[in-house]
Amino acid sequence: MLKIWGRTSSSNVQKPLWFCAEAGIPFERIDAGGQFGRNREPAYLAMNPNGLVPTIDDAGFILWESNAIVRYLASKHAVHDWYPTQLQARALVEQWMDWGTSSLAPALTAAFWGLIRTPQAERDVNAIVASGEKTASLLAMLDRQLAGRDYVCGPVPTLADIALGINTYRWFNLPWEAAGFERPALPALSAWYERLATRPAYREAVMIPIT
Repeated sequence: MLKIWGRTSSSNVQKPLWFCAEAGIPFERIDAGGQFGRNREPAYLAMNPNGLVPTIDDAGFILWESNAIVRYLASKHAVHDWYPTQLQARALVEQWMDWGTSSLAPALTAAFWGLIRTPQAERDVNAIVASGEKTASLLAMLDRQLAGRDYVCGPVPTLADIALGINTYRWFNLPWEAAGFERPALPALSAWYERLATRPAYREAVMIPIT
């Protein structure tokens, strides 16, 4: 059986957890990272020299990097509605997945750490607000992409929605008021998020306490 190492609160671990739930792929999850440790142990580092989560073991095939993992699983299990085989359609899915990793996630990081993992007395409010403003500017791009579409790349969800839906949940649920930051109205993004929130797999894997 597929093994997934990683804690459920990790945004990157949530990608394969959500996808496996959508695709009906059975797996065993092993707590690692954060309060669980073990990701710096020699046995784990032998699998993933980055010492990060997630890592998967699929019958002896070891793979890390969350986007690579969900692409691999979608290809192996021929889940082509989530990961199309047509070259240009697939490229667009991958474009938005990689944008989520290279642009959106880094923009949100300072706010996440400041609001969730930093005691109130030690918070850098200016850094949190700057993070919120940068994230808002990027999500405005996604809002424009979603205008007139149900999902990021068209009428059905794809791996692009998985890559971007994780941090969108954080965007809507971080305690921004603690830093005096007000999220701008992004109507297409909000409607998309509400569609995601109707999916049982999204609620189970992603809509959990942010820690």
